Formats: sequence, structure tokens, C-alpha cells
Amino acid sequence: MKKRVLSGIKPTGNLTLGNYLGALKHFAKYQDEHEVFIFIADLHALTLPIEPEVLRKLTRDIVAFYLASNLDPSKTTIFLQSQVSEHSELNAILQNYLYMGELNRMTQFKDLSLKMKQSAIGLGLFAYPVLMASDILLYDAQIVPVGEDQKQHVELTRDLVDRFNKRYGNILVMPEPVISKVGARIMSLSNPLQKMSKSDPKGDVFLLDDLKVIEKKIMAAVTDSGSEIKYDVKNKPGISNLISIYASIENITTKDVEEKFKNSQYGEFKKAVAMCVINELGPFKKRYEEIINSSLIEETLAEGALKAKKIAKQTLSRVQKAVGLLHVE
Repeated sequence: MKKRVLSGIKPTGNLTLGNYLGALKHFAKYQDEHEVFIFIADLHALTLPIEPEVLRKLTRDIVAFYLASNLDPSKTTIFLQSQVSEHSELNAILQNYLYMGELNRMTQFKDLSLKMKQSAIGLGLFAYPVLMASDILLYDAQIVPVGEDQKQHVELTRDLVDRFNKRYGNILVMPEPVISKVGARIMSLSNPLQKMSKSDPKGDVFLLDDLKVIEKKIMAAVTDSGSEIKYDVKNKPGISNLISIYASIENITTKDVEEKFKNSQYGEFKKAVAMCVINELGPFKKRYEEIINSSLIEETLAEGALKAKKIAKQTLSRVQKAVGLLHVE
């Protein structure tokens, strides 16, 4: 039985190998088995300062990345969050069903706000999980592929569904977060204790990096003492990260990687990882280049917005009626 799948990426910063292995690479596998909605979370991008021209470029890049990742617009609805006004309308309603104490406990908010002046923290950043809940619930999503750092937000969404449905009946669909076991958390090559996060030019492999630059970054990756190719995140985080990258691309387990390279030295293994990444990203980058300057991006977004709006309108109407808003057809 087909289920509704929804996921999205925020257009802030250049996407990395971590984004590709944790999200992009896995999206296409859903489209033959389920009904898939994939969006660009451009409204979420406004929660922190961003230049308009940068936002527009990164938005187009993500659409091109989606298409280069073999997402088929005839099977997958690809759209901009901002082009479906129901996201903001549902957000205005659901913000009344989540509490400030809950939002204040969100790890992502706490981490980001610690780096900011308290007087400069926008309401949008604080209420980010409300809009994310609206994104999910608007499409009756049952499966929500997310990174580990977003799982808490989906759990909060589940709390919201439980609270809302207890009050109004079976109105909202309960979502289930799905986190890929391999490739879900790719770490920085320069500091394997930190996640690859779009901000470290030495430790991050960017999807638009030249292939020779990618090879150089991987060959310079921080490793650990000893010479054994063993997956041990606590004691060997550097090698474990490279094993995760190789396993995710080859669709094998970390144990398989250990067995394959049990007689190899670090340098030899790094070379194998670099070639593996290049063989994966080479064709991907070529497809991206063919798409980025074509009309396919605008055509995909226009068609996607129409499809998404049809579903979103139905959900919003259901919620409006449930809470008692006068609904005039």
C-alpha cells in the first residue's frame, strides 16, 4: 500500500556530500513505491539573515540537485514552500497548539540562539518547529525522511497531532520519522567529531566542488592512530567517517567495508573512498550542469506547486472546519 512521503531541504549554504548521502541519494527510492512530496524550504531560510540573490541561487541549485538525483517530476511532486500559501495559513493556526516551553527546549534553537545576541533572535527561529509541523501535516505525510538533528522536530509534530486530535477528532495524520542508518550523519573531514555542515571549506565536500578538489579533500582527511580500517566511532572517528561514506555510496554495511579493506593501509583506503565519491558525484554533477540553466527548473516548480496546492488546500480546509473557523465555499 502506497504511503505519503514528505521531505525538504533548506536553501542555506552550499550543499555537501553529507546532504547528498543523508538525503538526496535516498529520495528517488521512494518515488516508485509511494506518493512523494519534496520541497525547498525557502521560508525556513528566512529565519536567519540571508541575501536575496543568495537565496534565489541556492533555491535553484536545490531544485537542480533534486532532478540530478533522479527524482522524476511525473512521479514526485517538487515545489517551493513559499509558492503554496497554505503552509503559512496552517502555521498561523497550529502555532496555538504548541507551547513556548516546548519550543524553548528544542536543541536546534538552543544551539543557534547561544551564538546570537538575545535581542537579535527572530520569532521565526524560535517558532521554526511550528512551520515544520505545518509542512509535514499539510500533506498527511506518513513517512518523513529526516536527519538525526531534525528528529526532535518530528517528535514534537507527533505530540501536536496527538494533542490536536484528542481535542477535535481524527483530523491530522500521525507522521513517522525515518532516518537512514548509513549516511545519516556524515562528519567533517577536518574534524570528524563535528557534522559536515556547509561551513568548513576544508572539512566539507561541497556538491559543486571540482572533482580534483574533492579528491584532495578526502586524501587530506583527518584519520586516527593505528592503521586498522575499523568502524569504531568512539576510538577511530576519522576512519569511521570514511567507512560511512564508502558504505553509503556502495550500499553496503560498515562490516562489509571493514572486510574489503582489512589488509589495506590508510592511504590506500582514502584513495578508494575518493574514487568512490568521484564516481558517484561525477555523473551527478554532469546532470546538474545540464539542468541548472534550463527551463526545467521553472517548469518543475510551476507544476509541483499546482499539485501540492491541491492536497494542501484540502488539509487546510479540514483543519479550519475542525477549529471552528467559518468556512465559506
